[in-house]
Amino acid sequence: MNDVIEQVGGSRIQHGKNNDRIYLMKLAPEEAPTLVPRLDLLANNKGYTKIFAKVPARARQAFAHAGYREEARVPGFFAGREDGFFVAKYFCPKRRKERRPETVLQVIAAARAKAGQSGGRPLSEGFYLRRLGAPHTPAMAELYRTVFASYPFPIHDPGYLRETLEDNILYWGVFEGEQLVAISSAETYPADLNAEMTDFATLPSYRGAGLAQALLAEMEGELARRNYRTAYTIARAYSFGMNITFAKHGYAFSGTLTHNTDISGELESMNVWHKQLQ
Repeated sequence: MNDVIEQVGGSRIQHGKNNDRIYLMKLAPEEAPTLVPRLDLLANNKGYTKIFAKVPARARQAFAHAGYREEARVPGFFAGREDGFFVAKYFCPKRRKERRPETVLQVIAAARAKAGQSGGRPLSEGFYLRRLGAPHTPAMAELYRTVFASYPFPIHDPGYLRETLEDNILYWGVFEGEQLVAISSAETYPADLNAEMTDFATLPSYRGAGLAQALLAEMEGELARRNYRTAYTIARAYSFGMNITFAKHGYAFSGTLTHNTDISGELESMNVWHKQLQ
């Protein structure tokens, strides 16, 4: 069973045993004093081992006083005016302790060594890039099933993808002929003028062709045209490829979320990278 997304007052959370956590996706800042104890209660009742939250600077102290620690920070995250903090509270010492610290450091170092080197190479002949819509959702779900054995959101389900298209997520794909071979999305927050660059997937036989870089450049251009201020990503901390891709495009590293997300069958740590678009 997939983790569920629920509205709690003016805030939105995701929680469940797949990721064994609560994720505070969107906080109504005025609710922080009452929401923090509710999250603790839910975590204890369900036996979750982590709460992960994205919060504005004005709500940071309410979480810090409850035992949350800062794992990443993005300047101007909220409408370019207020910093955003990615904070976490652990209910299990094993989950708090990074199991592959040397790998995390190696990935960050390798990515930083490539910072700003993107040449924006064009797609090879025979490939083209386009926005995706509801008719593409079966092919999108099939590609995600091929690439990811598990994922924090039910992107293997065409119905879920159709719902997100009607909500706040924009998708792009790279095609070779009629075949969808790579995909990505921008999860947009119009009120905050930020967007998460996410859900990148490329069929194994097409990796190394610069498709993720082409997708990222296209998404940035569209978001800039819509006057978004900040783009960010939460990238797999043990994967060199995506971290390097974002560093090449001028994204700055801002922290690691320890054992945060279930991808391909295990909890992985995630790196946060950010870039100002305006």
